[in-house]
Amino acid sequence: ALPRARTRVASPEEEEFSGESSGKPENPGSTENGRRHARNAPVATNAAPGWLGTISMSPPPRRLNVSAERTSTSLACRASDATTFGKKRVAVACVARAQSKPARCAAAAAAELPAPISGGSPFPPHEVQAAPTCAARSTVRGIPLSLATTNVAEAMEGAELILSPLPGTTQAGLGETIAPHLKDGQVVFIPPGTFGSYLMARQVRDSGNRAEVAFGDAGTLPWLVRKQADGSTRITTRTVRLPSGIFPARLSDHAFGLIEQVFTETERRRDALDAALLNYGPIIHPPLILMNAGPLAHFDAWDIHNEGTQTTIRNVHNALDAERIAIREALGYGAPHFPLADHYNRDPAGDTMYSVTSHDELVGSSDWREDIDLFTHRYMLEDIALGLALLVSLGDWAGVPCPVATGLLAIGGAAIGKDFRATGRTWENIGLAGLGQGELRTLLDEGIS
Repeated sequence: ALPRARTRVASPEEEEFSGESSGKPENPGSTENGRRHARNAPVATNAAPGWLGTISMSPPPRRLNVSAERTSTSLACRASDATTFGKKRVAVACVARAQSKPARCAAAAAAELPAPISGGSPFPPHEVQAAPTCAARSTVRGIPLSLATTNVAEAMEGAELILSPLPGTTQAGLGETIAPHLKDGQVVFIPPGTFGSYLMARQVRDSGNRAEVAFGDAGTLPWLVRKQADGSTRITTRTVRLPSGIFPARLSDHAFGLIEQVFTETERRRDALDAALLNYGPIIHPPLILMNAGPLAHFDAWDIHNEGTQTTIRNVHNALDAERIAIREALGYGAPHFPLADHYNRDPAGDTMYSVTSHDELVGSSDWREDIDLFTHRYMLEDIALGLALLVSLGDWAGVPCPVATGLLAIGGAAIGKDFRATGRTWENIGLAGLGQGELRTLLDEGIS
């Protein structure tokens, strides 16, 4: 948990989501004010397509304020006043999308705040379970939601760091929502991103907004989380290293100065593409879901990380990861490459983003024994259609053969009747295939002119 923070929060549309917040707002607002705003944006037990909202927390007394707006696109949150992280004052916003029963706030859940949190909330509390696989560390905390607003501009006003734990599939809608309200000096952090940092920067610029804004990609999510049937959120594990990069890179010092106050495990990488090419998702998930497609369709639930992880699948992982690393090296990005084998081998001397026990924690939790619909799940629509498409097309552009990635991309598309080379996040589709390496380097460093 963080000592002090101001955070805007919500949850993405899939089972896996993240967010974090805790802190001491200078003026958290009154209960009556919370009730007044709550009438404007009531919470539904079956969430509509999305929310826009924010939270701020203060210990003691512990109070959580959440601003939320129901929308068809995404969610943004607003806290009351900037508070202090260490020696710095950092205002943090979390923008995301919520579909849940009852509606709840993912970022608040991941914060692991000490209970109880009081404040006369008109909303039901959201339960948080931390480290469930270790009974000695397992805790459950209630987080009531107490304030709501329908004003997105108000939600983002004064925020320095804007955090989005959303899947990459939502970035276009999110960018459209926040573009008019971004201001000079703000930082948008979208772990893991899948090079969405460039795409959102392009979208904001195309909207006519010329504000100097930094966008951050990361190699993974800060937390691995699953929603539970009883309405709680369980945090299975969290990162110990969070490699991240900024677009444009010239704003790295400013952006990291804020991000590192919230995520102390952040490791600075050269630029946003460097971080995007460390993304675990397009390497770990495509072999797991495609080579387990039969069991996933046949059984009500199947754990791709337990019985779904066999030697033949791990061999494909290793071959796919070797192609990713070859692309990184061809583009001049050095170690650490965070090879996936270090994660599976539980190598304490290796380069891993999660602890060496994280895979065992996933299996032990049983939370990843689930029903995965390949037509709708983010492992297909994000990690293959976006991440793997980016990898394959970037390999073509850089002259690096990627037969395994190319094959998996084609099989994934065929499995659900799509052509991801035509519709996915390819180097061609994002408009960068015409650049030379020197021009790409200038773009990554200096940004969009």
